[in-house]
Amino acid sequence: MAPTTARTPETVGRFAPSPTGPLHLGGLVAAVGSFLFARASRGRWLLRMEDLDRPRVVPGAADDIARSLERHGLHWDGEVVWQSQRQELYTAALERLRAQGLTYPCACSRRELLQAASAPALDDANEEDGSARIYPGTCRDGLPSGRRARAIRFRVEPCELTFEDEVRGVVTENTSEAVGDFVVQRADGVAAYQLGVVVDDAAQGVTQVVRGADLLSSTARQIHLQRALSLAKPCYAHLPLVLAPDGSKLGKRDGALPLNVLSEASVRATLGQALEILGQPFSAGSPAEMLASAVEGFDPGAIPAGPVKPR
Repeated sequence: MAPTTARTPETVGRFAPSPTGPLHLGGLVAAVGSFLFARASRGRWLLRMEDLDRPRVVPGAADDIARSLERHGLHWDGEVVWQSQRQELYTAALERLRAQGLTYPCACSRRELLQAASAPALDDANEEDGSARIYPGTCRDGLPSGRRARAIRFRVEPCELTFEDEVRGVVTENTSEAVGDFVVQRADGVAAYQLGVVVDDAAQGVTQVVRGADLLSSTARQIHLQRALSLAKPCYAHLPLVLAPDGSKLGKRDGALPLNVLSEASVRATLGQALEILGQPFSAGSPAEMLASAVEGFDPGAIPAGPVKPR
């Protein structure tokens, strides 16, 4: 009998934008980077719309993002997944955490947390109900008298968590000191960002999370949730931030030209700019040819660890 050969697990990457506006250069860099990591491993590349924060969702933005990706040669596998259609999965995960005693109700409002002297600010745009600051533990041992629950928090115990980042190297965080107990269900009853990402990545079989460095601070929290829910931990790579001329993070409020209105020549130029930011060689041609050459010569070690100002 011929010996059996162990099957190498398939690489599954993803791009998961929030449809709060059109795709800009910073988002394109994250999309291209995640695409290269997945395709260089001959893996699948998925598209997920992270539209849980409904008040911030801009009508038509998801379609604009998808068209921009396609114009730049970035074609995804399978159907687009929408977080707003997956609440049952998040509710089930919350129940599992509750059953383990790992969550508790919190009555604190955003204003109260912002005013708390013991809650220094954190640089995290993906936290709700004021937990972009270190949570002081106000409701950890029970709701204050006369107060009603707003959010649900995950209970973090003191420990150092270490993970390997493909771009940044070894990262260590004591989440209880850096963040404190964090929100897993918002005051409006919707799953918070951290829980939604963890549940969806596991449900979609994602093995590789490649995203911007602005989300590096979320990774330890997501690993805590993966461990609590007995979910596999994907590999992580955090790509350099794209800076505006004044040195701030390039974003949707900077007036950058949306990628969905570029000419064909500008599409090729912008794709080339994204590849240059990532330190990857490529050949001239159509977007598909540029990406194919970049996949062929892909070198993760050439990706800058620090922020980059486009030329």
